[in-house]
Amino acid sequence: MSLVVAIDGPSGSGKSSVSRAVARRLHLAYLDTGAMYRAATWWCLSEGIDLTDAATVADEVRRLPLVMGLDPARPTVHVAGVDVAVPIRETWVSEQVSALSTNLSVRAELVARQRGLVAAERTAGFSAGRGVVAEGRDITTVVAPDAEVRVLLTASASARLARRALEVHGAADEAAVAATKDQVLRRDARDATVVEFQRPADGVVLVDSSELDLQQTVQAVLDVVERLTGRRA
Repeated sequence: MSLVVAIDGPSGSGKSSVSRAVARRLHLAYLDTGAMYRAATWWCLSEGIDLTDAATVADEVRRLPLVMGLDPARPTVHVAGVDVAVPIRETWVSEQVSALSTNLSVRAELVARQRGLVAAERTAGFSAGRGVVAEGRDITTVVAPDAEVRVLLTASASARLARRALEVHGAADEAAVAATKDQVLRRDARDATVVEFQRPADGVVLVDSSELDLQQTVQAVLDVVERLTGRRA
């Protein structure tokens, strides 16, 4: 049987690294839905779209020529044939993502695409016993509420800030954490106005990674998968 693992969580919870590792261990595809919002933001900014013009932004995103590569060993993001995996992680994009992630029309468009990708992987993997690990903000409740495994991956604010500072600035000292704090907490606060990703919905398993390293967190999620489905890595 195919398997869908849905993983939600706030910024810095480790959901991208953990989800990729879980997908590799289980031989599943990997879908980073946050990268889709970043790609849409990159595209609108590159096209000179005023992000405060919600209707124009939504129209532009509906035309977004986005192709997501779902190989967990090398996930790719292409817009109009351009590899944008690196630029969508840059600060000038990160600081603007919430303008799109809180635009309900944009969310509707990207959620529809995400559901399509998940459904395609479920169908393709049915006979082969494969499927997909999808991660983001509203995967367990909106994109894949029927997933066999639904996890909310969280961590304390201090742990999340330290991880994101290390990722962005290469250090987790006081200055690096301070430089990251506004971006992380402000985005979480804005996104929380349109989607719930801080408390687990019914049937969603909470995994707190505050005191866990990456490998321990990956194993914690794999343990949930095995407990709920019998599937072992």
